[in-house]
Amino acid sequence: MTGEALHIRRLTYADLPQIVGLERRAFPTPWSLAMFVLELSKSSGVPLAALEGDVLIGYLICSRYDTVWHIMNIAVEPTRRREGVATALLLTLIERIDEVRARFTLEVRESNVGAIALYERYGFRAAGRRRRYYQDNGEDAVIMWRTPSTLAGSYDDVPDPAPA
Repeated sequence: MTGEALHIRRLTYADLPQIVGLERRAFPTPWSLAMFVLELSKSSGVPLAALEGDVLIGYLICSRYDTVWHIMNIAVEPTRRREGVATALLLTLIERIDEVRARFTLEVRESNVGAIALYERYGFRAAGRRRRYYQDNGEDAVIMWRTPSTLAGSYDDVPDPAPA
């Protein structure tokens, strides 16, 4: 991190220009502006921004579907990766949800070993695959869950687990 403190707050529509720019730098198949507008409009979502001063260096989009929190997107400025930004976003999300029985899920590229290790550090466990999930290269996604059971070492409350 630089000398300026990292600040995490809720994403707003005013952040959209920086979000779209960061998304394009971070991913080979970026989300569209419309996708971000849709996610920010959901009252049940938890969209978080990581900023240094006024500069967005990361964000997290999480939506609630029934009883499950789905982490849809986490991005960090490519030049700022491995500095703890994604960790800070993930821990802030878990803290803000603050439900003992909270269940989280996400998909991650099987080649993204750094992200998988981050998620595993905070109780996520591989529970399946989505074959050819990523459009840019046909790579599989690993489906990961963080639930009371995965935190205790089992898959008892994970739907249709097939550990990857």
